[in-house]
Amino acid sequence: MPDKLSVDELYKCCNQDIFKFKTTDDLSLFEETIGQERALRALDFGIGFNNRGFNIFILGESGTGKMTTIKSILSKQAINEPVPSDWCYVYNFKDADAPIAVPLEPGSAAIFQKDMDELINVLRVEIPKVFESKEYEKQKNLILEEFQKKQKDLFSQLEDEAQAKGFSIRKTVSGLLIVPIKKTGEPLKEEDFEALDEKTRKKIEELGKMLQDRLDDVVRTLRDGEKLVKDLLARLEREAALSAVGHLIDELKNKYSSHERITAYLEGVKEDILAHLDDFKTTEEQMPALPFMRMPKTEPTFTRYIVNVLVNNRETKGAPCVFESNPTYFDLFGRIEHKIQYGIAITDFSMIKAGSLHRANGGYIVINVLDLLRNIFAYDALKRALRNKEVKIEDVWEQYRLISTTTLKPEAIPLNVKIILVGNPYLYYLLYSLDEEYRELFKVKADFDSRMDRTDENIQKYASFVAAKCKEEKLLPFDRTGIAKVVEYGSRLAEHQER
Repeated sequence: MPDKLSVDELYKCCNQDIFKFKTTDDLSLFEETIGQERALRALDFGIGFNNRGFNIFILGESGTGKMTTIKSILSKQAINEPVPSDWCYVYNFKDADAPIAVPLEPGSAAIFQKDMDELINVLRVEIPKVFESKEYEKQKNLILEEFQKKQKDLFSQLEDEAQAKGFSIRKTVSGLLIVPIKKTGEPLKEEDFEALDEKTRKKIEELGKMLQDRLDDVVRTLRDGEKLVKDLLARLEREAALSAVGHLIDELKNKYSSHERITAYLEGVKEDILAHLDDFKTTEEQMPALPFMRMPKTEPTFTRYIVNVLVNNRETKGAPCVFESNPTYFDLFGRIEHKIQYGIAITDFSMIKAGSLHRANGGYIVINVLDLLRNIFAYDALKRALRNKEVKIEDVWEQYRLISTTTLKPEAIPLNVKIILVGNPYLYYLLYSLDEEYRELFKVKADFDSRMDRTDENIQKYASFVAAKCKEEKLLPFDRTGIAKVVEYGSRLAEHQER
């Protein structure tokens, strides 16, 4: 005979006497997770263990409080951790296609950016002033006048010698030539030269060759002199500009003396400014190349001297916590933007934009694994970043183009981030069984159970949870009877009287 079951065995009523409230309005709001002690222990372990590969996968059915729990835990954990460095990109004067990544103390990147902007604004005013000064013009004129005097003296001496020997220096299409002349000073014509006796012709030819050699020597001397003058003028220009540039650059070097990369960059800035002084001079408007095309006036660009602040942690409190809702490749790893100019797409290091991995660097990032897997390139790139411990901004579509194009290759940034994937059990076990690399990178599993033990303590917590939901959703409060019915209904869903 089958055993008979009593009513109490078929349906377990909730004891309302354990409740010490009239309605849920009397309860304090409950902010903890109920009945997930095992998952919480796993999260505490994963968050506190920073060795390689101990990233976290939170799995559980919808409605088990995964996101609420991780937000609460991270907000409490991150506030006690140090604020990570700022990051910025600067121009690479040795390789323009490979911008340099520079770390700075939290909040310092924006200050460095402002310092460089102010430096260039000052130099755009001060350098032209130097070249317009009377002292600079005086020294420049002394160099030019000395060369012009030497040039005049050399030609004058040679001209006098040539005149005395019956020759003159003439300028032709092919250059300066020594030509014989008559007593009247007119050039000796060919027929007149042929009419002379052989001895006289030979003498004229010998003298002409000797004077032509002397003339060639003078021309070579003057060409060497011109090079020397150019070098002297360039040195004068450099020294004059250095008087305006040098002390300003040195001030910034002293300010950022603890940053080796910045001091090296500032030295590159100084040398580049001195090599491109024409950019700081007043230029005349360019004429159009074709009558029907009027090109806009080309202004010198100073973009290479700006600082592109990638990550600014000035307002960050503790370690950053990023919840990435749209984990596309570019949203995670950043992008290199372009702009169209005269029908051509152009870019430079100032158009490099950060991704959520940059913003989460030094902290935590939470990603829905289903969204991650739906986005092409994102999952493999994320594993590569974890494996190499660096985040690299690159154009992933380049490998699929028929024609290779020149693009930027920014320096990779060291990556120190705890990645927390959130998804259902099916996705967890699918990745675990099919992807060996995944098992090495996500070693911590926080399994949120959809059921919990039906103890008096958990029932009390459940009542506080209902109170919080009523406040959040602006619902009427539950009395003790209502809470009891919710608990009983939960047992029916769990298909167990003790859960």
